[in-house]
Amino acid sequence: MKVGVLGSGGREHALCYALKNSDRVEKIYCFPGNAGTSSIATNIDIHFKDFKKLKDFIINNNINIIIVGPEQPLVDGIVDYLEQFNIKVFGPNKVASQLEGSKIFTKKLCEKYKIPTAKFGIFSNNKQALSFLQKCKFPIVIKADGLAAGKGVYISENHLEASKAVEEIFNGKFGKAKNLLIEEFLSGEEMSFFIISDGKSFKIFGTAQDHKRVFEGDKGKNTGGMGAYSPSRLETDELNYKIINKIIEPTLKGLKDLNCEYKGFLYAGLMIVNGDPFLIEYNVRMGDPECQTLLPKLKTDFLLTIEKCIDQKLEDFSIEWHKEKSICIVLCSKGYPDNYENNIQINLEKVKLEKNQFIFHAGTKISKNTIVSNGGRVLNIVTKSNNLKSAREISLKLLKKIDWKNGFYRKDIGYKVIQ
Repeated sequence: MKVGVLGSGGREHALCYALKNSDRVEKIYCFPGNAGTSSIATNIDIHFKDFKKLKDFIINNNINIIIVGPEQPLVDGIVDYLEQFNIKVFGPNKVASQLEGSKIFTKKLCEKYKIPTAKFGIFSNNKQALSFLQKCKFPIVIKADGLAAGKGVYISENHLEASKAVEEIFNGKFGKAKNLLIEEFLSGEEMSFFIISDGKSFKIFGTAQDHKRVFEGDKGKNTGGMGAYSPSRLETDELNYKIINKIIEPTLKGLKDLNCEYKGFLYAGLMIVNGDPFLIEYNVRMGDPECQTLLPKLKTDFLLTIEKCIDQKLEDFSIEWHKEKSICIVLCSKGYPDNYENNIQINLEKVKLEKNQFIFHAGTKISKNTIVSNGGRVLNIVTKSNNLKSAREISLKLLKKIDWKNGFYRKDIGYKVIQ
């Protein structure tokens, strides 16, 4: 079977890796891919925004299934577009993708279906928002409504920080902003919870803990993610039950009431407060870098799992996992998440990976037969082990061997669970 993966990051390299392990896969195409995907897939230089070019290539090359990695094409309606041409696509349609495409859509759904979430207000201009901030208790959370590559969330400790956040959002830092959200700050611990859904039924697809802040101890600016570990230290059967009953099922019911079936991965970003889950946000795809920690633990054939979803036969299908824990440390370009240089050579020839060690490329490309950097988050160093402490130690040793002079990384990923 021929499979196409849309995207160019660490998540997409991990998706290609999981597909490569399936006996059912004959060929993988990645649009546009990166230096890492080029060794296991055929990279095709078509951007996922170019729907027509993509569709023509898929049809001309008889690609059987397309898996959509990033959120942007999903929110833009790639699934609806390709399905018009009888192309099988794994991912939610345009309406369902509003769960990530508009934080206000999700908040209104939460309100209607009594899904636990932080109290919030919606504001359509500077004046309204700044006036409301005069009466707020701090810290407070301010969010851009649309997609912001994981960076459109501000936790403001005082009025000055909050005012700056409001101005940046309305001045177009994350694209044209009609609205923003101001919501109460929930004090607890974050958790990433994943399901895979075929539109009729769903299965849990693991948990993880992401580290968003750029510096150790969760300090500094928000990023797309500096590392993750799986499973989350908070995961219990009782908590899973609460998440499914209070958050996942009411959300899927809300979408059904809009005549919308949810097909694909759904990622709930949660805050656990005194043992109870509150929804912070939804992502309508695999998280990055959580995907890179989850997929190496998957025992079941990944392509078969995707096929069951597309054919709506997930209910009687069993998904099995390896018992090991896993950790991912992200190697970033110096200067990220602000300004950084691209096209800096990375030498991976000295690095020999043992069993349960993985390097997933994110911001890389091949230039003159050499791997060079091509983004803020460059490589994902992933290790599976019986315990997270040894997994982290092995990943850190690998990073030392890579010894990329233009990079930096957090050495404390998983610090809350690794004593």
